[in-house]
Amino acid sequence: MVDVSAKAVTLRQASAGARVRMLPETFAAIAAGNAPKGDVVGTARLAGIMAAKQTANLIPLCHPLPLQSIKVELIPDPDLPGYQICAQVKTKAETGVEMEALTAVSVAALTLYDMAKALEKTIQIEAIGLLSKTGGESGDYTAS
Repeated sequence: MVDVSAKAVTLRQASAGARVRMLPETFAAIAAGNAPKGDVVGTARLAGIMAAKQTANLIPLCHPLPLQSIKVELIPDPDLPGYQICAQVKTKAETGVEMEALTAVSVAALTLYDMAKALEKTIQIEAIGLLSKTGGESGDYTAS
């Protein structure tokens, strides 16, 4: 594990995104609340929040961090068709929260798949990536 004890505690923020692509029929069933397992979007959102809080337990050598804010959104996108997932995580710590944001969108996407797999097995999880981060010695970053 990297020694971050000499680093200053600063405000750190990261956002990550993912896409979940599905058939139009699956998208319509989720939107109508007709998935066999129940509230797909609400469950996936909660799973993403819970996952961000567990990142240090899931990823070896990742620092456990006190998270002050976690926001996970699943935005319906009929043009995919499917969902755009976005997570924003904030902390005041010696190291950043990129992994927490990436974990949040990954687990939210996996949960969406699990909740809807009875409707469709060909759901695709795509484009998981860091969208932006602020704070720390390496400075700010925004994906192009």
